Amino acid sequence: MVIFRGIEMIIDFHVHCFPDALAPKAVQLLAKRAGTPPRLNGMVGDIKSSMNKAGVDYSVILPIATKPEQTKTINNWAAQIQGEKIVSFGSIHPDYLNWKDELKKIKELGLKGIKFHPDYQDFFVDDRKMYPIYEEAFKRDLVVIFHAGVDIGLPAPYHCEPEMLKKILKDLKGGRIVAAHMGGHSYWDDVEKYLVGEDIYFDTAYSIKVIETDQTLRIIRGHGSDKILFATDSPWTDQKEEIERMKGFGLTEKEYNSIMGDNARKLLNM
Repeated sequence: MVIFRGIEMIIDFHVHCFPDALAPKAVQLLAKRAGTPPRLNGMVGDIKSSMNKAGVDYSVILPIATKPEQTKTINNWAAQIQGEKIVSFGSIHPDYLNWKDELKKIKELGLKGIKFHPDYQDFFVDDRKMYPIYEEAFKRDLVVIFHAGVDIGLPAPYHCEPEMLKKILKDLKGGRIVAAHMGGHSYWDDVEKYLVGEDIYFDTAYSIKVIETDQTLRIIRGHGSDKILFATDSPWTDQKEEIERMKGFGLTEKEYNSIMGDNARKLLNM
């Protein structure tokens, strides 16, 4: 096993937290849907404790507006919790009428990007009605991250498959896009077919413990370790365990350091 020395920063690119008053109910509901017990309570204080134990320098919190009327409230909360090891993204619900003004505000609040969950927000990722929102986000230099592939708490159809993302990459240029869950949870053969080598980042959230090791390495090296982002999907996995799992893949020190923090630091202009 390679001994990793000199890593400058570990960034967990995919974490979920909720306002303290809502966290117990939200985590309980999501855990029941997915049949997956949480490892944390979903509060910002708990993820900070986990980071201290695991040696994580920053966590990127990715909130989701599942209803149009939640959009402004969620973005205001995201801005409030940013700082002291926390990087926040905002959220836009596709049916929120003032999305252009809200994207401007997201940028002014200092949020680094926006998270879409096409399954929870009920749209197909390659629906052309979404293109103006994507283009405005790109214009404002916001990173756009999509939940991609299966959501284990929801039934099919799944609204963000690798072939759909390939269409977006063909139609739209100049944006910084992240496909969560190694390009598409449970669609990894299609990830290799449609997305490996394209101008898109993958994060490792809730994926590296279920993909076969050979396929994980094939995707990382075929796509390029400079376009892979370490991520845990906390509270659904443990940060320290996921770091140890990454160390066990036989990556070179350069690959490991790129994935664990260097790529995210550059993508987020940190």
